[in-house]
Amino acid sequence: MNLDHRDHALLKLLQVDSRISNADLAERVGMSASACWRRIKAFEDAGIIDRYGAILNPQAAGLHFQAIVHVQLARHSEDDLTAFIRGVETRHEVVECYATTGQSDYQMRVLCRDLDAYNAFLETFLFRLPAVASAQTNVVLREIKKNTGIGF
Repeated sequence: MNLDHRDHALLKLLQVDSRISNADLAERVGMSASACWRRIKAFEDAGIIDRYGAILNPQAAGLHFQAIVHVQLARHSEDDLTAFIRGVETRHEVVECYATTGQSDYQMRVLCRDLDAYNAFLETFLFRLPAVASAQTNVVLREIKKNTGIGF
């Protein structure tokens, strides 16, 4: 799907406030309400808009510990990889996980109530996965930039 300047404007506005009315959105980008609605529906159908949701503040929600965890696997068999991925997908502490190149096989962003909760996550889950050889934790001291949207 080729995106033009109006498409970019629509997507930028929706990323800032997905609760904006279709009429307001259409007015702000200079389109009719029906054309705007059709365009947004096309974005959804094409997978450009993946989902809608609220952006929560982890600190306000009581999650005061944040870390980037670099995971190295000892085994890369299909069963071990499947067990690792399925396990990660079920854990609410893991908010992001990426298979990456470099020294680590996976990078995870983990949110927990506190250090004790993070230790429990490591001891009762991560270190019990047969494929996991090691995990290096980088504690997040402060956020410098956090952007939930994509830029155009």
